[in-house]
Amino acid sequence: MSGNIFGRVFRVVTWGESHGVAVGAVVDGCPSNLPLSEEDIQVELNRRRPGQSEVTSKRMEKDRVTILSGVFEGKTTGTPISMIVWNRDVDSSPYEKFRYVPRPGHADLTYFLKFGHRDHRGGGRSSGRETVGRVCAGAIAKKLLSLFGIKIRGHVVRIGNVISEASPERVFSYKENSVRCVDERAAREMEKLIKEVAETGDSIGGIVEILASGIPPGLGEPVFDKLDADIAKAMMSIGAVKGVEIGMGFKSAEMRGSEMNDEMRFKDGRIVFTSNNAGGVLGGISTGELLKVRIAVKPTPSISKSQKTVDLREQKDVEISIKGRHDPSIVPRIVPVAEAMLGIVLADHMMLSGFIPRRL
Repeated sequence: MSGNIFGRVFRVVTWGESHGVAVGAVVDGCPSNLPLSEEDIQVELNRRRPGQSEVTSKRMEKDRVTILSGVFEGKTTGTPISMIVWNRDVDSSPYEKFRYVPRPGHADLTYFLKFGHRDHRGGGRSSGRETVGRVCAGAIAKKLLSLFGIKIRGHVVRIGNVISEASPERVFSYKENSVRCVDERAAREMEKLIKEVAETGDSIGGIVEILASGIPPGLGEPVFDKLDADIAKAMMSIGAVKGVEIGMGFKSAEMRGSEMNDEMRFKDGRIVFTSNNAGGVLGGISTGELLKVRIAVKPTPSISKSQKTVDLREQKDVEISIKGRHDPSIVPRIVPVAEAMLGIVLADHMMLSGFIPRRL
């Protein structure tokens, strides 16, 4: 299987399966002399970890990370950083009945059609547990970017028909709750909705916004390696994401040029924008304004409601109901994953553009 490497200078490889021995990542290209500890990575993994609230999976993984290489005496050496997280709370027995029965909404069928052989336990490589490696790598990227004044923070702006009305200014300082929504009123409604949906055996999706501040102008390589193009690829590579928008995104289709265009003026001898509808990117190159990314996250496909599918071995139609420990909404837990992917893209482009040297 190819397609497991992301980035050109700051390169990330994730590995492992949901019910395998372990999952992890290797980061190649990280500059030397970056102060880095396992705790730096653990902080981000703890945000992604299951079993933290009533609206997440009950799988109880502590997700303790171990750095195997690339760090010596508390600093990166410039060599590949290998990280491992052991799978502890694994119960593969409920998945035996899906060995030849692809679950609707999952990658079971496409993996089988492409490879002819797959790990059916929890989805194997296509499971959301693969994102552990992304968060490990993203933690390093975020630590690196923080040295250059770049901050990344995500939040949930919508679950089903419940919409947050919080302003972007509050995102970087809000205290995370069970649904990672800045708007406390909306957060309560979101949590209630998720519980109601879960009680019916169903799941629900939503929208996450990821913001990045402190980005210098000039990131991005036209024509095919635009900053927003790489961001879109990074976000779409997350299994549950079905849509990406930058700035005004799809709403720009309803606007006129006089409304969409970000006008410019001089202030204290420098050029400033009077608005940021472009979301921090013009022509694929960063403007220096706040970077705004939104992703549409589909409902968790594993639901206990009866669904129609096929038995590949018996060659017949069947109905299934999926039992087990699944998130009724994956939206809150995808926030640190999306932050990680944005961090990886920005670290890669910062190095490509020479803003970050190979040696700190």
